[in-house]
Amino acid sequence: MSLNNDVQIDQQLLSGLKNKRETFWPNSLLKSYHTIEKNPSLNSNELYQAEKLLLRFAPYLAKVFPETAEMNGIIESPIRRIPTMKKALQEHYHSSIPGNLVLKCDNELPIAGSIKARGGIFEVLKYAETLALKNNMITIQDDYSKLASETFRQFFSQYSISVGSTGNLALSIGTMAAKLGFKVTVHMSHEAKEWKKSLLRSKGVNVVEHANDFSFAVDEGRKQCTADANCYFIDDENSLDLFLGYAVAALRLKKQFEEEKIQVNENHPLIVYLPCGVGGGPGGVTYGLKHVFGDHVHCYFAEPTHSPCMLLGLSTGKHENISVQDIGLDNKTDADGLAVGRPSALAGRLIERLVNGIYTVSDQNLYKMLALLHSSESISLEPSALAGMYGPVLTQVHSHLKTLEMTKDQLKNATHLVWATGGSFVPPAIMEDYIAKGESCLKENTGNPISQ
Repeated sequence: MSLNNDVQIDQQLLSGLKNKRETFWPNSLLKSYHTIEKNPSLNSNELYQAEKLLLRFAPYLAKVFPETAEMNGIIESPIRRIPTMKKALQEHYHSSIPGNLVLKCDNELPIAGSIKARGGIFEVLKYAETLALKNNMITIQDDYSKLASETFRQFFSQYSISVGSTGNLALSIGTMAAKLGFKVTVHMSHEAKEWKKSLLRSKGVNVVEHANDFSFAVDEGRKQCTADANCYFIDDENSLDLFLGYAVAALRLKKQFEEEKIQVNENHPLIVYLPCGVGGGPGGVTYGLKHVFGDHVHCYFAEPTHSPCMLLGLSTGKHENISVQDIGLDNKTDADGLAVGRPSALAGRLIERLVNGIYTVSDQNLYKMLALLHSSESISLEPSALAGMYGPVLTQVHSHLKTLEMTKDQLKNATHLVWATGGSFVPPAIMEDYIAKGESCLKENTGNPISQ
């Protein structure tokens, strides 16, 4: 099937996607990081500038969000070794995981409880700083805790922020913007969970519900700001600031690895598995990791079988000009944060030569792994955050790494890092339902990873 003049999509791949089968796609455009021509829209200096901005705001965050005080206002999550989960995965999926299995616990990120606390909060803070500097209310040498005053809240209340979201981005932006004093409107697509809407409303955020999907909600948020000069639109499909906020995670991770004595080098590769919705989060993290670790890091994205938008965009070369609905998929999944039909125009192009590959995973397997993680490690994640957990058991991933001339000894020394993107804010009763559903799925069959 020819989808444009230049790209011929593999018929077996297309058939698998159309029939909602779990599918693995190796990226033939993958290049050595050091040989890639750098994108003129982004340079490494911006990554370090983003980190500095977050450090400037740390005193403010520590003051207004007590949960960040212990880390002195730094929004960061721990890494955890999960050997019992490794054993549970191997037994259930009849697979072997060479190397160590580690969880990056963005489900524990303060303020918003998900990876969106990185990009979403960064962009809100950058906008707030831009306004305050422009109006001579601060200098970058100031102690930013002064922004917690009523004077600044009144100042920011003259401005509004709008965003379209399936849930977690709205939580991060809504919480941060409302705390600063902005008027905030979030346009929520039909996938968004009711508890996320209620939580936002409790923080004074205006929630507009739509019966349509993510892309529609984003368009509505964009329209809102078109007619209002004091309205700032945060564009999950095209924002470089969101992308940079996520990328800062790589600088922090390097320090954590050094503290935990986890090596990343030629003989100790790092293999990272990232849940993917529109692509900004995993794209930003991948960009940052490649900058920090170069060719010693290998990144795989994970998408629901009903919503493989980034896989479709990259494999066809059409990026945002193709949607999952174009091949007959319904974009309906319990992994609400990943329920996106059309990939980011920005992220796809920035990482198309950096990401190793993409695989899809069924909702049933998301629930199975959710239950396995809870029983083995007493860690509770929302369904979408388990997408990365599937990668380490996939023989297709292992085989792909071998095509990159990775030896058995290198695989044995590898660190498999699963990025857990959300879950700590899920109400206990809902989490109990998730776990019960996962346990039920485990009883149905033993599970077989994709064989395609």
